[in-house]
Amino acid sequence: MGVIGREEAGIDEEGRGSKEQQHHLQQHHFVLIHGIGGGAWCWYKIRCLMENSGYKVSCIDLKSAGIDQSDADSVLTFDDYNKPLMDFMSSLPDNEQVILVGHSAGGLSVTQACHKFANKIRLAVYVAATMLKFGFLNDQDIKQGVPDLSEFGDVYKLGFGLGADKPPTSAMVKKEFQRKIIYQLSPHEDSTLSEMLLRPGPLQALVSARFNNNGEEEGEKVGRVYIRTRHDNVIKPEQQEAMIKMWPPSTVYELDSDHSPFFSTPFLLFGLLVKAAATF
Repeated sequence: MGVIGREEAGIDEEGRGSKEQQHHLQQHHFVLIHGIGGGAWCWYKIRCLMENSGYKVSCIDLKSAGIDQSDADSVLTFDDYNKPLMDFMSSLPDNEQVILVGHSAGGLSVTQACHKFANKIRLAVYVAATMLKFGFLNDQDIKQGVPDLSEFGDVYKLGFGLGADKPPTSAMVKKEFQRKIIYQLSPHEDSTLSEMLLRPGPLQALVSARFNNNGEEEGEKVGRVYIRTRHDNVIKPEQQEAMIKMWPPSTVYELDSDHSPFFSTPFLLFGLLVKAAATF
């Protein structure tokens, strides 16, 4: 495993994969899932690269994210939050398989889909993502999968939809901290765009994510790839490594990136997604 460059990732100067990769992947359907507070808009560079190369791409807005009008403080369960992806997977023909790509907390959405729709998923790719086999079952899962930003100070703007005396129901990194924490290696225009579009995420819904752990897990049928981000301030490298060791994927790649490689290293991320899909 090492940091991937353009040539090793198999992409040319215009962002296209090799002819062999293009031949294999033009029949593939990538489904891209954002992290907390994000939206389908996060993937605009990756979607452009993929569609310009002839690949099919779907970007999902989860409940209260992107253009979905729901209030994050009213989304209290993970099933409710992830319903747009579950509905999308249900609507797919039984003979169609997709490649699911989840960023950050979007990894939880991908894992739930793997448990419920294993036969419709060719590959699951976790990009700097929470990769927990059964969700948040104990304190160890929380330590590995929940960002600890305490070193940066009081960075969260919290919502209390159930009352001030109840646990917070939503969270968003304050605007003045966003670039320093999430986008420190990304172009300034992208961190500016994100500052305009980020929304509070349904915190209570996410930390309540629990997946079936009885009997034979359907999710084990799906091949998994993890893409690590070396300079990640959100899901830190040691957290990513701990999740990889706990539930080893088939392949691990690494990018010299911040938490948002779709902005900071889009060509390289695109190349790895192409490479991973071709491998499987």
